[in-house]
Amino acid sequence: MKILALETSCDETSAAVVKDGNEVLSNVVASQVEFHRKYGGIVPEIASRKHIEVINPIIKEALEKANASFEDIDAVAVTYGPGLVGSLLVGICAAKAISWSLDKPLIGVNHLEGHIYANFLAHQNSNNQIPITKQFPNSKSQNPKFPFVCLIVSGGHTLLVLVKDHGKYQTLGHTRDDAAGEAFDKVARFLNLGYPGGPIIDKLAKEGNPRAVDFTRPMLEGYDFSFSGIKTAVVNLILKTENRKPKTEDLVASFQQAVVDVLVEKTIRAAKEYGGLSIALAGGVAANSLLRNQLKEKAKDEKLKVFIPPLAYCTDNAAMIGAAAFFKYQRKDFSDFSLSPLASASI
Repeated sequence: MKILALETSCDETSAAVVKDGNEVLSNVVASQVEFHRKYGGIVPEIASRKHIEVINPIIKEALEKANASFEDIDAVAVTYGPGLVGSLLVGICAAKAISWSLDKPLIGVNHLEGHIYANFLAHQNSNNQIPITKQFPNSKSQNPKFPFVCLIVSGGHTLLVLVKDHGKYQTLGHTRDDAAGEAFDKVARFLNLGYPGGPIIDKLAKEGNPRAVDFTRPMLEGYDFSFSGIKTAVVNLILKTENRKPKTEDLVASFQQAVVDVLVEKTIRAAKEYGGLSIALAGGVAANSLLRNQLKEKAKDEKLKVFIPPLAYCTDNAAMIGAAAFFKYQRKDFSDFSLSPLASASI
């Protein structure tokens, strides 16, 4: 089965052709970073306009790279939320048009669900790395086994999810204020480091001392998160110590360490509390090298298995939407043409 999937929830325009839920025949992503960089963040109006400009060429390229035509497609999948309404609308309208013209099923996919299913494409686990080009459609052992705990961490979301089965989720905790990725971007903007902040801080932190500044780790009750305080602590430190400012490398390394410590500690605790479950990592911040390495190290100490998508499947992409859609197709969980953007959709 071949599914044409579209993802336009934020500022990446992506189209992919996914076979049988785990074999990526193509995954094309057009980034808008250069258009938003001078504003220090995403401008919704610009994002939606850029999606309109490139959506058709991106779909065409995805089909060509998959050596497929519209006639080869069995279903059309698209992200319906959460995300920016204008951006979501572009992908939904395109998906509806293709679905209607081909008389093929339309499958609406929750963006957060898509991130979870990035771990069903190709992944790096605790013991070895599997290249993106190496697919394993017949090997169930390479996928997370239900139930498992998934940490979804990005610029707009930070939450822990208990994945009980395909389509069955229980949110264990979520951020009460800033998402982790949002905190990275805000700190980078305050320090005039550039945008997006996550990759910049990750790179710069490698040159600093992560113990130079002892930031408080906000360990709320349960599995909720809060990163606004750490972000504010960075700002206050700079404003109050003008004559004795720590080196930028040390500052961002300490900030990053504090964020990662919280994410890893709560994820490991959840996996142990629910019976020593496997752990999956997902979302744009899953590309952070410290988070990836520290989660693997801590999980190994607790004899827990970790699944981490390759970098290409951490950030927003359509392949993960196609993977999630395959299992929805099997359940005949289709959408009708009343499908609309849902900016604050929950999983």
